[in-house]
Amino acid sequence: MSASTNLPESHPLMAKLCLKLKKHPKRIVFPDGEDIRVLRVASRMVEMEIGVPILLGNKKRIVAMAEEHDVDMTFVSVMEPAESCEIDLFESRLKKMSRYRNKDIANPRELITRPHNFAAMMIQYGHADGMVAGNASSPTVVFRSAISMIKPISGVKKIFGTSVLAAPHLDHFGENGILLLADCGIIPKPNIKQLATIAIETGKLAEHFLGRPARVAMLSHSTKGSAGTKQAKKMAAATELARQRAHDDRIDMQIVGEVQADVALDAAAAEVKLPDQALLDPADVLVFPNLDAGHISLKLLQHLGGAQAYGQLIMGLTRPSAQVPLTITEDRLLGTAILVGAEAIKFNNLHLEEECNQP
Repeated sequence: MSASTNLPESHPLMAKLCLKLKKHPKRIVFPDGEDIRVLRVASRMVEMEIGVPILLGNKKRIVAMAEEHDVDMTFVSVMEPAESCEIDLFESRLKKMSRYRNKDIANPRELITRPHNFAAMMIQYGHADGMVAGNASSPTVVFRSAISMIKPISGVKKIFGTSVLAAPHLDHFGENGILLLADCGIIPKPNIKQLATIAIETGKLAEHFLGRPARVAMLSHSTKGSAGTKQAKKMAAATELARQRAHDDRIDMQIVGEVQADVALDAAAAEVKLPDQALLDPADVLVFPNLDAGHISLKLLQHLGGAQAYGQLIMGLTRPSAQVPLTITEDRLLGTAILVGAEAIKFNNLHLEEECNQP
């Protein structure tokens, strides 16, 4: 593949999302702002007219870094949380949040000025639309801030992660060269209810990105009872529960399971292994039985298959955010920001009224 084909905006779906963002640009905050990759991505976002980047960190260091590397910072906002005019407001709101209410916080101002907490508060209270973090911090820090400061979606008991992979050069890689993988980063051993929730929420996100009802596959080492193990039966039960929830909530979504990966992705394999069923369309969403299976598959697709991975998107919260790895490239960081911005369009539509009613 040439270098140009690795650019996120070169993929048809990502290009489509960029067009949406040009009409509805979103404010994306980067808590790990003192990173040359972030500076370059922020400059590209402005040049592409897809968003308003907000970098948190030491302003002098960020400006000096931009000058040293000749990065245009026009229309890129740089903030130091401790010096922000919003710090008093955020401190007051912190004390009213249910997680901290009636608790004696030793130093609330110090807590709220931590970059990831401050960024999460920004998107929770409408000062930004989405957060991309983790390029210079541990996943634990990112997840803790998101869980602590951002209101959860009603009915989702535990957050989980969804990674979006693009690999138009690979056969059987979704209908559009895009696959959503969940959960690849947070819940070690999801139970039946959690698996059903992962399927529904990721399927809804896929529909928003793809512009059509999603096809979700509940993966297993078994296809429709070919192996009668406890794990296979769990995935089968999760499939039925997810289908029932989709029916009850009137969600147009195809959910198949339990199935092996080849059945989920290759119509020819599905025809052989499921001869009595209608030909299955390739899945857009792969739901894994546990964290090991999901994370290992993600890394193999990246490093052996050449797939470009964006995210992971933190699911189950009323504001969009993403945790990215320390090793993320500039192109993948930009792609993640594009997805978070596009997700913010959906979240603004679905949760605006609920958020406005929040104290």
